[in-house]
Amino acid sequence: MELGEVRASLMAYARIDELSPEEEADFEDCYLGAVGYLETAGVSCPEVGTLRWHQYMRCLKALFLDDWDHRGTAGGAQGLADNPAFRRRINQLKLTEAVPDSGTASGEDGGNGG
Repeated sequence: MELGEVRASLMAYARIDELSPEEEADFEDCYLGAVGYLETAGVSCPEVGTLRWHQYMRCLKALFLDDWDHRGTAGGAQGLADNPAFRRRINQLKLTEAVPDSGTASGEDGGNGG
């Protein structure tokens, strides 16, 4: 999915018809903040079209909307972080995160001796 498509999807989710020039920077900050939150939570952006992608987008949209709705106020994503459904999604994404190849396996069979 192209950045423009993600932007359109976020705008539709947040029910934003049009951004004023002043809101453009806030929009980008909320988007990048959501991406950064997921990344530092241990969740990388999955391949587009996979089931993980759709789960990722649900979390990204929830984070984005929470930041967008609370911009200019204290607290940020605190309420969302306490949401059990959101926590379950984040945990599921973490559990299904690809494990990087550590280089400890021997042979082409992944070290299974076969």
